[in-house]
Amino acid sequence: MGLERTEEFRKDAVRIALTSGLTRKQVADDLGVGMSTLNKWITAQRDTDVVSKEDLSLAQENDRLRRENRILKEEREILKKATQFFAGQKP
Repeated sequence: MGLERTEEFRKDAVRIALTSGLTRKQVADDLGVGMSTLNKWITAQRDTDVVSKEDLSLAQENDRLRRENRILKEEREILKKATQFFAGQKP
């Protein structure tokens, strides 16, 4: 039979999964639990206050900023390649 985790461990795992910006798979692997187990814990804690509204809001803002940062990096790479292309052409 599997290792029994404390309620505090489960709550911390749910909080990390919902606010860290990591995928659930990464969190599950890091904590040494299965994906289905982590998902069950998240479902069980859904209607509780494990994650405060402020923490959830910050996590959502972090996700938005990560997406924006990724897009800006992609745009910068495109501009670098365009600059190299045009710099190599003769007038």
